[in-house]
Amino acid sequence: MDTPADRIISHFKDISAVPRCSKNEAQLRNRLMQWAEKHRLPAITDNAGNLVIKIPASTGYRDAATVILQGHLDMVCEKTPDSRHDFSRDPIQLVTDGEWLRARQTTLGADNGIALAMAMALVEDEAIRHPALELLFTVDEESGLNGAKKLDAGMLAGRILINLDSETEGEFTIGCAGGMDTRISYEAKFCRLPKSFSLMGLTVSGLHGGHSGIDIHKGRANANVILARALHYLAGKFDQRILTLSGGTAHNAIARDAAAGVAYPAADVKAVQQQLKEIEKTLKSENEAVEPGLTIRLEPGNPNDSQHRCFTDDTAAVCLKLLLAMPHGAVAMSTEMADLVETSTNFATINTAASTVEILTSQRSSVATKLAHLSTRIEAIAGLAGARVSRDNGYPPWQPDPTSPLLERCKSVFRQTFDADPKVAAIHAGLECALIGDHCPGMQMISFGPTIEDPHSPNERLHLPSVGRTWDFLTALLASYDSDG
Repeated sequence: MDTPADRIISHFKDISAVPRCSKNEAQLRNRLMQWAEKHRLPAITDNAGNLVIKIPASTGYRDAATVILQGHLDMVCEKTPDSRHDFSRDPIQLVTDGEWLRARQTTLGADNGIALAMAMALVEDEAIRHPALELLFTVDEESGLNGAKKLDAGMLAGRILINLDSETEGEFTIGCAGGMDTRISYEAKFCRLPKSFSLMGLTVSGLHGGHSGIDIHKGRANANVILARALHYLAGKFDQRILTLSGGTAHNAIARDAAAGVAYPAADVKAVQQQLKEIEKTLKSENEAVEPGLTIRLEPGNPNDSQHRCFTDDTAAVCLKLLLAMPHGAVAMSTEMADLVETSTNFATINTAASTVEILTSQRSSVATKLAHLSTRIEAIAGLAGARVSRDNGYPPWQPDPTSPLLERCKSVFRQTFDADPKVAAIHAGLECALIGDHCPGMQMISFGPTIEDPHSPNERLHLPSVGRTWDFLTALLASYDSDG
């Protein structure tokens, strides 16, 4: 006989067959609306595309307060450089690896598909006792909590929200950082590449990557930072021409790969390659504890440029200084909660457009004024280089409330279920609770979920035993809301 965890994973497999990168959630939303119709459940959407499915209360729970179960429809779409996966059409290929579930060469999407799967399994299990439920599934979370920003709060009757988007089993999240993205655009000038130069591709690869909030303090290398260091070093020894720059894929992922189209005098290529080996050796030594797969290569050809144009010397010099000046990593630790990053920045992406070099950074802080200050610092660096700057994807912090009745109920149910105390924490990632709370004054909120490691990277994996234990706690928590509870 299958277990609740088996049924949850079965739903997750169905979800994983549907493409759902950020801003491309319509197909999955339609599937869920069809599922709701099959079970004769009302389903409504707002103008942003957020979905609410309403579940009637079990017998004996009709006088209890409505509870919202919340997750997001989209996933971060990352893959390894050798993967041919097409996120617009291909299903995620799931692989069971002992107690873990992962994907073949891509992100798994357990962040946050497992929340949807748990909600669906709960609705289909008639043995579960619960108050009236509202399943709130938001869109475009991973691009900047955009669905939650535009949420029509009138769709919701409940004022108790359980967010299922945390990633450490046995831990209750009661607060999160706010965030802000900074977009930098530098006007590049180009010239013709001398015919005596050999086209080359310089690549940085093999890095661990990870979530720019949860993993930012773990000392993982950033491919954009390493690329800038390598190019700067080589520029000091050789006549280097830069054709293109690229690196990273998303504002909320630590860059795993970066590349530059470069050119050197043909007579210098062997010497450049030898120097690059020394650079690689140095950087491997600096990062050997966390980045054993770090690789830097210089190979013939540059598939990203067919016009054989390169940056002028002035543009190349300013770009390298700009890249070198971009901060990355934890900036400050919390003075109120042990081991919590307070403020950080992620040097997220670099791209070469037709006439500009585009840089994206993503700042986070649990202190709104420090978030603004860090963003201003980055704007100042860009301004010194003569670049244009804009901000977007801003969202506020979720301030912890350690006296919340919902938190007290969760702690009590957890002790009764597992005979142990849960961990209570705030996180450095962004959660939609911050914005939902703004839309719905008086909302009690908490976040928890099964254990997920390395979200936002192809190393993402879901701990299967934790799915069952999270289910046991969730169902016990809902059952505690009987009419007398």
